[in-house]
Amino acid sequence: MNWVNTYVDEYYNWLREKTFIQQGATTDWFLISTPFMGAFNDSIEIYAKRNGDQLTLSDNGETMANLELQGLHIQGSKRRRDLLDSILLNYGLQSINNELLIETNLEKFSQSKHNFLSAIIEVNDLYVLSNNNVASIFKEDVRNYLDSQDIIYTPDFISKGATGLEFNFDFQIAQKNKEIVIKSFNTVNKQNLSTFLFSWEDIKPVREKSTKKDVRAIAVINDSEKNVKNEFLDALKSKNANYILWSERDTGSNKELLVA
Repeated sequence: MNWVNTYVDEYYNWLREKTFIQQGATTDWFLISTPFMGAFNDSIEIYAKRNGDQLTLSDNGETMANLELQGLHIQGSKRRRDLLDSILLNYGLQSINNELLIETNLEKFSQSKHNFLSAIIEVNDLYVLSNNNVASIFKEDVRNYLDSQDIIYTPDFISKGATGLEFNFDFQIAQKNKEIVIKSFNTVNKQNLSTFLFSWEDIKPVREKSTKKDVRAIAVINDSEKNVKNEFLDALKSKNANYILWSERDTGSNKELLVA
């Protein structure tokens, strides 16, 4: 076992230790406090309620309220509304009176909670659109680059892993004998990198068995305004996941990585 395996294991133990559950005194709702950071560096909280075999997860309207407090008004822009709707659709959420919800079967609790957290984190990232100097989010930059290279891809690719969980990748490129899944990182950190590595390890054997193809992963990382720590790049290498630094996207070796 290499050092990355050790730290990934420690990361998931830390997730469990830092997750707290509290039952409402006068309601059937349970509060799940997670170690993931919200818009104001507070813990992301999810509310869960069971009704027979049915499960409801809610954010109690906090995600959208936080965006409003940061000056981002979703309803004031069709583009912002479309981005929000796309995120909710990808993860199976709905928005009712600015409250984010998932309603599903209780047996799907693990996947639903995973999807709910992923959606909240992506919605929180929409606050960058409140800055008038930001022309587009990084994922759109990556999409535009793939288009400029005449690369055929599937956006918002979902794949099930060995654990039974489904994971969302920004893009998938497929040819006869090879398949590539791509995740874009405007900012890379221990939290999102560990999630990416876990999802990559989880889907790889399943995809290779079902498609009979060599399945690879690429992390496209925005280093335009900040340096990327070598430890993050070393972690990707140790898991045989490739990476492309945005400043080096036009090099011949990086362009070859995108040829499936």
